[in-house]
Amino acid sequence: MHAITIAEPGGPEALTWTEVPEPVPGPEEVLIDVVAAGVNRADLLQRQGFYDPPPGAPPYPGLECSGRVAAVGAGVADWSVGDEVCALLAGGGYAERVAVPAGQVLPVPEGLDLVSAAALPEVTCTVWANVVITAGLRPGETLLVHGGGSGIGTMAVQLGKAIGARVAVTAGSAEKLARCRELGADVLINYREQDFVAELRRATDGRGADVILDIIGARYLGPNVEALAPGGRLAVIGLQGGAKGEVHLGALLTKRASISASSLRARPVDEKAAVVAEVRAHVWPLLSDGRVRPVVDRRLSLPEAAEAHRVMEGGEHTGKILLIR
Repeated sequence: MHAITIAEPGGPEALTWTEVPEPVPGPEEVLIDVVAAGVNRADLLQRQGFYDPPPGAPPYPGLECSGRVAAVGAGVADWSVGDEVCALLAGGGYAERVAVPAGQVLPVPEGLDLVSAAALPEVTCTVWANVVITAGLRPGETLLVHGGGSGIGTMAVQLGKAIGARVAVTAGSAEKLARCRELGADVLINYREQDFVAELRRATDGRGADVILDIIGARYLGPNVEALAPGGRLAVIGLQGGAKGEVHLGALLTKRASISASSLRARPVDEKAAVVAEVRAHVWPLLSDGRVRPVVDRRLSLPEAAEAHRVMEGGEHTGKILLIR
């Protein structure tokens, strides 16, 4: 088969469409003929040499895909050859075939096409794991989503609204903020022109956010703590603004607030399967009835992965970028 490989860490040009050995499904695994793969910022980090796949994962980029079941390993009872599915991966989505633990496979939601389903596994599982399971967002609370125009952001806005929260977003352009409003965002903050802490306080009568979903990391650590409401929960899922920062513990104590930080890729298989099961139970019905939809900015062919990375690095896209086989 063919896959996107990385001979040496570097820029987008490091990605090459290469012939590689075909994967074989092991026990409790499903082999998927890939139809489409989602592009995530973690793929860029892997290409640059900063985010290696966990042990045992395929060396090729790609944390999510959609396609058809080509074979099943021993012990797999829930999936059959020919099933149309999407899957959360530890790697290997930028390929013609990928083997994945059966517990990380999901059916294509009713009413959604197979290609668009590739935009779902990583964002739905990341948002649900951090905003709901860890941070415990509840109806009536305020959720602040940094990077509201990203793949994660566009899904977080929709799930926050579906839960019954008031959703605030930050984004860097009027166009992205307008798209967030279309998705249901209540408070729109242009981080290039406005102080998000001041704007959030103004919109919440000084209270702040009950939950913050943060992709920036160190640069926003202090302001995020400042923006938290009493009892607030900060969930850090990205480090675009650095990995090391100082936190005002006194402010956390006074607010009775908490900070969590997590990644999805390196979690044990059973933990990922548990997240996938919750997403299937709670998010898939929202997708099937149209209350939540994937937001896809553009579709490129798998051999055009380098161009997809250039687009993502440029930051002008809104929602997901998909690679189509």
